[in-house]
Amino acid sequence: MKYAKQATEIKDQIAQLKSRGLVISDESAAEQTLQNISYYRLAGYWWPMQADKTQHTFKPDSTFENVLAIYNFDKELRLLLFGVIERIEIAFRTKLIYHVSHEKSPWWFENPAFFKDATQHTKTLYAIDEELKRTKEVFIKEHKRQYHTDTRRPPAWKTLEIASFGNVSKLYGNLNLSIKAKDLIAAELGTVNHTFLPGWLQSINQIRNICAHHGRLWNKNLPGRPKLLKNPPFAWIADVPPTNEHKMLYVHLCCMKYLLNSIDPGNQFTEALDNLLIKYPNIDPGALGLKPNWKNEPLWAIEKLNP
Repeated sequence: MKYAKQATEIKDQIAQLKSRGLVISDESAAEQTLQNISYYRLAGYWWPMQADKTQHTFKPDSTFENVLAIYNFDKELRLLLFGVIERIEIAFRTKLIYHVSHEKSPWWFENPAFFKDATQHTKTLYAIDEELKRTKEVFIKEHKRQYHTDTRRPPAWKTLEIASFGNVSKLYGNLNLSIKAKDLIAAELGTVNHTFLPGWLQSINQIRNICAHHGRLWNKNLPGRPKLLKNPPFAWIADVPPTNEHKMLYVHLCCMKYLLNSIDPGNQFTEALDNLLIKYPNIDPGALGLKPNWKNEPLWAIEKLNP
């Protein structure tokens, strides 16, 4: 069957929503919103409000204003998490460059002997080469100009500063277990050894990409399933969600908070997240997987941050 629907005028979009039971008290404001935020971008936020997912009819008292409030909450949540992930990414990148370059060489990332999967290593290097071609960073251009006879890529502290978080994470995950820095980096971030950190980084990178592309985090099943430590050396959560809840954001937030506490013990992630929930009282924390007592967990409690 071919898709036959045609583009719909905004006034008709509003009429359709109202006919399905969504309360729109200010049609002019709704029209202004739909001129700047598309119908299907907002659809992810009103989907849980629908009583009948086939006929798309809404539950009683569902309002456009509430849809927009959830959308705005999600937007501010993405901005908050993007800042948290930035600190984690920069710290991880710094440790990877520093420790492996000192243990092996400034060009360790080029050497296939240091990696478990040669095919994956080749693919990652190819992706990094594409990033090197696209970059406008002066330090890369100057390096190529000054050392044009050197056929190697710029050293790790230059090349891996312009590589994506995903690519540096792949390099780390693919390192041979004989590389001592692999466990050292994990230990410095509180994840004990290489067993757990690659999965955490992969999940965090997926959330980073959702944030970067303005995707929805609220009430979403996330693709990553980070493997959790049984006995973390630093403050963690007593009420660990069951495995079937690891698709929700809360477990990922806990992993971010744990890493951030190792990097920046004085961080204000707890306060920022709590303030955001206070600002939007219509948000159900359960839609993110948050537990009722989350603020009092050792991981999140302000007075119990790691020294």
